[in-house]
Amino acid sequence: MTDWNPLLREQFAEPYWDDLMAFVAHERSTHPVYPPHDEVFAALHLTPYAETRVVILGQDPYHGPGQAHGLCFSVRHGVRVPPSLANIYRELRDDLGIDPPGHGNLERWARSGVLLLNTTLTVRGGAAASHQGRGWERFTDRVIDTVAAKSTRVVFILWGAAARRKRSMIDAQRHTIIESAHPSPLSARNGFFGSRPFSRANAALIDAGLQPVDWQP
Repeated sequence: MTDWNPLLREQFAEPYWDDLMAFVAHERSTHPVYPPHDEVFAALHLTPYAETRVVILGQDPYHGPGQAHGLCFSVRHGVRVPPSLANIYRELRDDLGIDPPGHGNLERWARSGVLLLNTTLTVRGGAAASHQGRGWERFTDRVIDTVAAKSTRVVFILWGAAARRKRSMIDAQRHTIIESAHPSPLSARNGFFGSRPFSRANAALIDAGLQPVDWQP
């Protein structure tokens, strides 16, 4: 986990961690579980702590075959763009004039300092929210705490009720919080469209003397 390991290592000695790992292992032995084992921590592998300047919080990984690969809202090249991501691309175009790419892979964002973190890191195939409440939230809350402890400004983008509940963990005096409705088709018209999160994130970074993000996916 690059430079995350010394910051999160103590979690692996906590009793909940063994229970969580046993639960996920049992789930994998009896059901399809996404993302694949070697991609569960992809967000932390691709976005080092030292380079994290924006955090986008998702909830569950996608629960369809071949979709989830460890980055919230992202899918692999060649996989159909899911509806929520299509709406994110629509807002990106309206906000910054960046046309949607022909893919749904957000690794370029992740390598540019955007931590694409789901609050739950695994899910049973075809069963949304099936791994919630098993311990992942404790681990990812620790990730959020660790980023929020940075002395330099970080932009936290919170889409939807689940992500917005994390607001209290973030010092709004030191960091920038951008929140709105979730980009899913069920809620995007209730405040996500027109929220301009990408330009607002870059404005906050520039104001702090930091490099803006190149949001081209």
